Amino acid sequence: MGRSYEVRKLSMAKTAGQKSKVYSKYGKQLYVMAKSGGASPESNPSLQALIEKAKRDQVPSHVIEKALEKASGVGGEDYAPARYEGFGPGNTSFIVDCLTDNNNRTITDVRNCFTKTGSKLGAPGSVAHLFDHLTVLSFKGDNGDEVLEALLSADVDVTDVETEDGYVTVFAPASEFNNAKSALLAAFPNVALEAQEITFVPQTRVDVPEDDRPMFEKFLLMLNDCEDVQDVYHNGVLP
Repeated sequence: MGRSYEVRKLSMAKTAGQKSKVYSKYGKQLYVMAKSGGASPESNPSLQALIEKAKRDQVPSHVIEKALEKASGVGGEDYAPARYEGFGPGNTSFIVDCLTDNNNRTITDVRNCFTKTGSKLGAPGSVAHLFDHLTVLSFKGDNGDEVLEALLSADVDVTDVETEDGYVTVFAPASEFNNAKSALLAAFPNVALEAQEITFVPQTRVDVPEDDRPMFEKFLLMLNDCEDVQDVYHNGVLP
């Protein structure tokens, strides 16, 4: 596909901020995932993947356990997903995913981030077509061709496999997450996945002009400081 997927850099950017903020965001995601699909990781593969991701980001066990216990109870918060799209400093494109129990609060907070950085909040669909919604699996290795052959043999719909800087990265449609992961681990049981997620990957990247970089970085920080913002995706590239 002719692009370099910066797995570690992207993961850090998506969970930027103080540890307490990261723990809060994971707690909310785990609660919603367990509430909708069951609090048992064994019967909820998506929850299991999120727990593994939380552990890699050093979320304490008690935070994870508390979210699962809360989801197992009766009642609780009623969170709903909300997605906002728009244009950031330096002609960049942004997708902002939220979980909210108060839509008015969330849209106000997100709109303020756009307004205070000279950015423009767009209509639904104004930016999403510039990204691919993909499963991404990445691990240390140099056997990309062998990985591709194994996945195709397991009837996985593979979009691309890249080998770069000592890492193999598998791209597949978002709907293929469980199939791709299962097939990969079946063929290579000793693989340690450093990234396993469904994410938005930009089709093209934009170098942020030097004059726009301070505002671009401020925009990212403001978004990540919002209580309801869970993930921020963009196509900007900083040196």
